[in-house]
Amino acid sequence: MKSLTRKNSLRGTLTVPGDKSISHRAIMFGALAEGTTTIHGFLKGADCLSTIDCFRKMGITIEEKDETIYVHGKGLHGLQESKEILNAGNSGTTTRLISGILAGQDFPTVLSGDASLNSRPMKRIITPLSMMNADITSCKDNGCAPLVIKGRPLKAIHYDSPVASAQVKSCVLLAGLYADGETSVTEPALSRDHTERMLRSFGATVRSEGRTCTIIPPKNLHGQHIEVPGDISSAAFFIVAGLITPDSEILIKNVGINDTRAGILKVCEAMGGDISYENVREEGGEPVADLLVRSSSLHGTVIEGDIIPTLIDELPVIALMACFAKGETIIRDAHELRVKESDRIEIVSRNLLAMGADVIATDDGFIINSRQKDEVPALHGASIECAMDHRIAMTFAVAGINADGETVITDSDCVDVSYPGFFGQLEAL
Repeated sequence: MKSLTRKNSLRGTLTVPGDKSISHRAIMFGALAEGTTTIHGFLKGADCLSTIDCFRKMGITIEEKDETIYVHGKGLHGLQESKEILNAGNSGTTTRLISGILAGQDFPTVLSGDASLNSRPMKRIITPLSMMNADITSCKDNGCAPLVIKGRPLKAIHYDSPVASAQVKSCVLLAGLYADGETSVTEPALSRDHTERMLRSFGATVRSEGRTCTIIPPKNLHGQHIEVPGDISSAAFFIVAGLITPDSEILIKNVGINDTRAGILKVCEAMGGDISYENVREEGGEPVADLLVRSSSLHGTVIEGDIIPTLIDELPVIALMACFAKGETIIRDAHELRVKESDRIEIVSRNLLAMGADVIATDDGFIINSRQKDEVPALHGASIECAMDHRIAMTFAVAGINADGETVITDSDCVDVSYPGFFGQLEAL
């Protein structure tokens, strides 16, 4: 449990943890490569540790020395049958991506997770994998984990995905490593492209043309050195905190600004946010920069369409930011929020209403009007329940330092999933 009260300003420099999406993929691709993959900046959150645990159970040696992770890969066909159920914990990324890999192995696997994970939709990967000749079933026949995957030869397909989801796209592409020809995925909007970028660096041939991505099965992958940039989804909480907290200036160093992930930066700019890019560079095929964030006078905007997949995980804290913007903000086309670690539309709106916000939950987003007038604060303190959702806890920590009175987050420990040091860094500013 955490108690938070208003801060009059935030000033300082910080580095956020490594990108969660890239950390997951570095372990997975390193395990499938020949030779050793070294990973610097790996996120040691619970989700990524679940990925490590799964691959260790399949015979992959993964070591940590001096803040560097070493993955001793065994090649595309070097995984071994686990003697026990693979436990993905709370990690949807682990579950969906590893399913694509497991579909092409020569052994069976049972893949499960915690209660939250086992209620999240897996039919979205069961359908395309089944089209590829995979033997994958939902144990409870409800389209959710636990999943039983009996590996066997796969056939190449072209899949028109009904959702813009990097997890679905990546699952199919990873199954494509084991298919009998070129496998391609077309999305309704472009989702994050970390899988494509990293597979190329490991030696795979991956083509991207508009919203379609194609993989040609490689003979092998080769171990790499991976520098994981700071996670923009983690930086988002300090970006918003710096914009809405008076008299603030925060420098966030080494943040990944990949266009398929950086929608929050475009939204902040559209709302009048003062964010400067410093030391812009490229590391390991990913664009990186230091972000200087200053307090800003914000105004409402409309967030919809193709930008949604580039900021889906940041929408809870963007909804909070909208409470401090003049006028109306509308967020739509974000029904995916309903099937994250929690129903984020329902829980964000419920908690914002408890803090006095003017917010209406819609089927696929929010309508938010600022109540901030002159010196009257937009929000007041409240007791916040997060449904053990890490991004909800961090969103309302930022709300708590910008609200009158005390805000208590009852299940604050859930931040360890992606950002174990979050509260310490927030307090240090």
